[in-house]
Amino acid sequence: MSAETILKIKDLKSGYGKVQILNGIDLEVKKGQIIALLGGNGTGKSTLIKSISGLIKPFEGSIKFYDNEISNLRPHKIVRQGLVQVTQGKEVFPDLSVEQNLKLGAFIIEDKKKVLENLQFVYKFFPILKEKRNQNAALLSGGQLQMLCIGRGLMSNPSFIMFDEPSAGLAPQIVLEIFKNINRICKSGLTVLIIEQNVRMALLLADYAYIIRDGIIHLQGKASELVNDDRVRLSYLGGTVAKV
Repeated sequence: MSAETILKIKDLKSGYGKVQILNGIDLEVKKGQIIALLGGNGTGKSTLIKSISGLIKPFEGSIKFYDNEISNLRPHKIVRQGLVQVTQGKEVFPDLSVEQNLKLGAFIIEDKKKVLENLQFVYKFFPILKEKRNQNAALLSGGQLQMLCIGRGLMSNPSFIMFDEPSAGLAPQIVLEIFKNINRICKSGLTVLIIEQNVRMALLLADYAYIIRDGIIHLQGKASELVNDDRVRLSYLGGTVAKV
């Protein structure tokens, strides 16, 4: 029995103002998968993830989450449905404490007991955040900031979590740790979509991958097969692709 499709995008066209970036995207995500969305700079990756999360209103097409059309919903209503976007580590509130930043991620939860339960879950997941919970976020390292963004995303009880280049600007050893954490998140029961510049790492992590170029899906397939495919290197212009 195949896994349930929880996100289905059909003929999505989107962009900024009158500038169209996405030219008809079709994409599916099944429950429990890690999906990698890869491509060079300016190919439409961030436009796609912002369209899914409601930060950009699509021009045309359909975005269904658990069979519910979400393309016209505002971002907070999409979060309430269980779909969360995790930003890069620099997008925190530097003058607030680690714990205050985390609690902002639980803005849709009214039950204070549940908020505390979620907080303890995040601290168990990232012990360093518990250790530094009273420090201002500005004092965290790059890797710790990324953990804080991931933890903040987990605070709303999502079933599907999207990562926008989580390894950007981080040292190689920290990148490895972040990818291990994303794998742990998936194993805890969540479904994951990840945008990454590090193609090889993303393909080693993912179950399935889409490569986007010129606003369309140029190539797709099982990540385990694409990781050794020469077409991946040809499609990923300007990326950090090493021959496996």
